[in-house]
Amino acid sequence: MNTFAKKTLAMSLLLSGLALSSTANATKDVVIAIPYGLSALDPYNTNSTLAQAVGKGWYEGLFEFDKDLNIQPLLATEYKASEDGLVYTFKLREGVKFHDGTDFNAEAVKVNFERVLDKSNALARYNQFNKIKSVEALSPYEVKITLSEPFSAFINNLAHPSAMIISPKAIEKYGKDINFHPTGTGPFQFVEWKPGETVKMKRNDSYWSKENLAKVDTITFRVITDNNTRAAVMKTGEAHFTNPVPYEQIDVLKSNDKLDIVVSPSIIARYMSINVLEKPFDNIKVRQALNYAINKEALIKVAYNGYAEVATGVVPPLVEFSKQFKAYEYDPKKARELLKEAGYPNGFETVLWSGYNDGTSVKAIQFLQQQLRQVGIKAKVESLESGQRVAKVQKVQKPEDAGVRLYYIGWSASTGEANWALAPLLKGDAWPPVFSNTSYYKNDKVDENLEAALKTTDKDEKSKLYAEAQEIIWKEAPWVFLNVSKLVSAKSKQLDGVYIMPDGSYYFKQVDLKQ
Repeated sequence: MNTFAKKTLAMSLLLSGLALSSTANATKDVVIAIPYGLSALDPYNTNSTLAQAVGKGWYEGLFEFDKDLNIQPLLATEYKASEDGLVYTFKLREGVKFHDGTDFNAEAVKVNFERVLDKSNALARYNQFNKIKSVEALSPYEVKITLSEPFSAFINNLAHPSAMIISPKAIEKYGKDINFHPTGTGPFQFVEWKPGETVKMKRNDSYWSKENLAKVDTITFRVITDNNTRAAVMKTGEAHFTNPVPYEQIDVLKSNDKLDIVVSPSIIARYMSINVLEKPFDNIKVRQALNYAINKEALIKVAYNGYAEVATGVVPPLVEFSKQFKAYEYDPKKARELLKEAGYPNGFETVLWSGYNDGTSVKAIQFLQQQLRQVGIKAKVESLESGQRVAKVQKVQKPEDAGVRLYYIGWSASTGEANWALAPLLKGDAWPPVFSNTSYYKNDKVDENLEAALKTTDKDEKSKLYAEAQEIIWKEAPWVFLNVSKLVSAKSKQLDGVYIMPDGSYYFKQVDLKQ
């Protein structure tokens, strides 16, 4: 072989080796397209399922829900409950460190729960934990939580992502700005948050569970509110996953041989809350009229492309202890009669806000506006961005200052139990800013039943109490009960290990991207 040939062969082998090395070491960067921006990154200070879903990358709790909403131990390895249901003792996982290098231990658990229980912090999730009387570190890896009264859904609440544990050192360092500096124990570490644009995380190479080390280098959640654009980035491969799929784009994406469409049932209720403290909505006949004025089946076709079911209850059917009723049928004639009986024969003017500004939600409120107009109700519509939603709805301190009237929104009972579908939304002590009762609804019997249901361990008694509460709410109609969504997501065939849970949250601990 001559010298030139030898040099050519050597160069060829070198380039081949470089190519193989490049392939083997290629970074795996996953992009997930989401329909609206995140309101906060502090799990204790947001009611957004999406925000908490993203936070599961860098934060972990004592327990977690798996992709099928089954409770699994995480930072706690086991627990014992006293016979009276007041004292819970947890053994904690050892050898776990926060991303800032500090140890996870019983003191960290104590600091986090005492932080949310401190009313001066005014955290959005206070009401979820207000049954906790005290938290005591028995040893570095054993913690005792004493409740003020029995709370049968306590472990469900601890599995909820709002109960994820933040580094005490980070809390001390950043104070209220911890919202911008997430520091947990999870398989990913926070990189950056550009509100309204992107949130990025990277693999935590020091993750405590070596067999569950992240298989990708980074995940970027990219905000794309426009439906057509969100579908387009899936088709071009710029994004690897999106939920929900823009309904009008489902058939188009189905025909793309590089994508999979996944449809599954959910526990996400879509409704329009009604501020019952304000006239004319303080009149039950007006609220019932609103329910009869909306053609829910047509709404599902127009805004959701058929991927939803008409609401037949306050609580979605797949949630434990839900009760279903005969749906409020579409009857504009009856709606007008009820308005006349209530003293509004010519209707009235009001405002309708949407808690989201994505394309599907815009379609929904425009349809609702048209339906209301047909019975004489003229509603001015506005889609709120995440920051507006917090300022204009969630953080309003006094009910008399609330600008909300009709409010299109959704909720997933992420604990899988009826308490979380009812108490944060319809209990008398859950008005903003404490929680999300944007109807400002209060019924003493409902409150009494919800409290009693949490104190009993008798499932039959609990079912009876919840059923009675739901019957009252259904009749008094503090909401327009719209639908229960079906979950439609799209993913690249290269992507594995990303799931949408029944509550609309993400499960992505095993995410991988095939090269």
